[in-house]
Amino acid sequence: MAEKKKSNPEENRKRKTLWITHTAVFIALLVVIQIVTAALGNTIITGTLVNAVLIISVMTGGMWSGAAVAAVSPVMAKLLGIGPLWSLIPFIAAGNLVLVIVWHFLGSRKGISLFAARTAAVIAAAIVKFLVLYLGIVKIAVPLLLKLPEPQAKVISGMFSISQLITALLGGIAALPVLVSVKKASLN
Repeated sequence: MAEKKKSNPEENRKRKTLWITHTAVFIALLVVIQIVTAALGNTIITGTLVNAVLIISVMTGGMWSGAAVAAVSPVMAKLLGIGPLWSLIPFIAAGNLVLVIVWHFLGSRKGISLFAARTAAVIAAAIVKFLVLYLGIVKIAVPLLLKLPEPQAKVISGMFSISQLITALLGGIAALPVLVSVKKASLN
């Protein structure tokens, strides 16, 4: 029977400190990206970079770090004045979370090549995030919960339609060379 390893309090403290630091750095990076790109007024650029940061955070810091960054991201965007209505934040956080979860489970899957795993993650995560946002916001929140005037409903629905699929795909593609560089750096 295998013996259980005893928990080393010093190592646990270091691991927690590293997790907190990693997560805080990625949240700070997201805030900077959201501030800088907001001035451009281009949601494709902002969304692509935000999705890339979410992916890099989960692939370098693990599931819980990525999940924390994913959940905090829409709240920070709203606090910076660039996010949508507060009532949409849970839907956006859910979309971010599914992106992170899919990447966690597919992005470095064993038994297949890293290229195949990451290609599957780019495609699957983008589709799942798109579906969560589209169904949650366009089909549920806007018509049933928000009851907005038609022009405003149309704008918000447009923000959470095909552009979300595009930015999630582009974010995945943008994250790939960074992940390769991080892997090379960690091997040296």
